[in-house]
Amino acid sequence: MSSHGKLAGRRALVTGSGTGIGREIALEFARQGADVVLHYAHSDKGAATAVAEIRALGRRAEVFPANFDSVDAVNGLAARAIEFLGGIDCLVNNSGITLNKPFLQVTQEQFDLLYHVNVRAQFFLIQAVVRDMLTHGGGTICNLTSIHGLQGAPEHSVYAGTKGAIIAQTRTLGIELAHKGIRLNAIAPGSVTVENYYRAIPGFTEEAARESAKDAIPLGRAGVPLDIARLAVFLCSDDAEFIIGQTLVADGGTTALMSLISDFRHESTNRFGKGYVPGV
Repeated sequence: MSSHGKLAGRRALVTGSGTGIGREIALEFARQGADVVLHYAHSDKGAATAVAEIRALGRRAEVFPANFDSVDAVNGLAARAIEFLGGIDCLVNNSGITLNKPFLQVTQEQFDLLYHVNVRAQFFLIQAVVRDMLTHGGGTICNLTSIHGLQGAPEHSVYAGTKGAIIAQTRTLGIELAHKGIRLNAIAPGSVTVENYYRAIPGFTEEAARESAKDAIPLGRAGVPLDIARLAVFLCSDDAEFIIGQTLVADGGTTALMSLISDFRHESTNRFGKGYVPGV
């Protein structure tokens, strides 16, 4: 069993790890030396294959289901993960669901479901895991939020609200738990190509996504799950020891770009400052 890597000997729980970003985080944690419990809500296929890959690396791994619309199920997941690992050193809250719908058409059932899964479940999972962390000297927690919590997009009022809540919760719990030996931060990904895009976007292809990203994202490409996984490893490693309660944006420059700028790839023909700033 390897003892190398930034997370060597750590014990991690990664929620929503059957596909996409969560699955890659679980794999990268194992590559960096951690034992990992994965979680899924609906299908265990992706999580099960990840478990096999992790075990092939010589790390311990298991996968458990939990419906995050139920706080009892959330607490049950924490208990099973703690029992399997013997304690949790790293928690990555990746699990979440999304919805785009005009504001006036949103139902109470839809609103409640998104807040239950994205916010309430995360809150009580942190609570359960922190109780364990306090028994063995602390740990690290990484929450996954979104740039939707920082910028506005039509028809995302409910989803954006949940992601903004995660940012605020991260900031507050970060300072409340720091002196107890628990570091808590968050990642706000931008556009990251994951399996859900193929289901949600008619005619979606990787080629079309690449062409769209060239015009929309300053870096010139969309993100991939490994971009986020590597950042999660950093935040849960000793390298990030002095970072507390922060939300780190990983979006290829999307939120840094002023929306009034029409084409960031070419020099502007506008000349503000002409006549009163030397050299303009």
